[in-house]
Amino acid sequence: MADMNTLIEAFPENITEAMEIASNAKIASPKHEIRNVLICGMGGSGIGGRLVAKWLEDELTIPVAFAQDYGIPGFVSKHTLVIGSSYSGNTEETISSVLQAVEKGGQLIGITSGGRLKELCEEEGYDVIVVPGGNPPRAALAYSLVQLLHIFSELGLASRMRLTEMEKARDLIVAEQDSIRQIAREMANFVHGNVPIFYGTTDYEPVLVRARQQFNENGKNLGWSHAIPEMNHNELVGWGGGDDRFALVVFETDDVHPRNGRRLEITKETIAKKTKHLMTVHSKGKSRIERSIYFINIVDWASLYITELNGADPIDIEIIDYLKDELSKF
Repeated sequence: MADMNTLIEAFPENITEAMEIASNAKIASPKHEIRNVLICGMGGSGIGGRLVAKWLEDELTIPVAFAQDYGIPGFVSKHTLVIGSSYSGNTEETISSVLQAVEKGGQLIGITSGGRLKELCEEEGYDVIVVPGGNPPRAALAYSLVQLLHIFSELGLASRMRLTEMEKARDLIVAEQDSIRQIAREMANFVHGNVPIFYGTTDYEPVLVRARQQFNENGKNLGWSHAIPEMNHNELVGWGGGDDRFALVVFETDDVHPRNGRRLEITKETIAKKTKHLMTVHSKGKSRIERSIYFINIVDWASLYITELNGADPIDIEIIDYLKDELSKF
């Protein structure tokens, strides 16, 4: 397994390789009309579904739901496109939800590097896109993002332009790599010793979740995220008890709804009275996909740099291995 620095550095190359895999991945025409989509996936595999669904929400004409537990929603039927996303192919919650969805007639497509999910798809004749394995799922995000976009476009649910935007996003982070790492280093130094909080608007909420996940897994750093405007209806009140223990990172974009833009301004003004730790990161890129990938690359590097400051191992997930081992005894 490569070290995390190498894995993050390879993100643009992963996008290129994922594009090549997608170009050779054949997706069969659905046997029944697709009326809804269920994406089954956890952690580093599941966040790809959240990101893609948000990117496509303005053009999708059918609803997309998520299974991030052992069960599935009651609406699943032969008219449901079921996408099982498990990097290892053995994620027990994902396998559980996929099996239930298939039993109800769901039309399954797998995205995996192998394991039980690959076996299931091959045994039952479902399409499966196989991606390179052997690394932490959180370092394989490019593969799930591109394959998900490919599936939606191949089935006529979304425009193929979204894949072009992914290529532009790759080119953007390559061109901006020096400044991206500088911002990431500033972010890591900024939050070090404090509890990081990530805010932005709902359009980029999965990016905020990715930030939290990366600081959790790579940095061994607790923190949380929330999105405006929902945050203004609850958590803003909680800042009445805020203080300098908390370091707020705000992700801002040029495509924000004007009223949400004003909400962000007021929110920052309010929180600045409670903590001196407030940092704003502004996006680059012309599309939501480009802006998201730009943010994600910053966050990935920042989560590595905070690991160095914390004296932690970014690869180590001993506690998760312990959890799985204990569950195996149940």
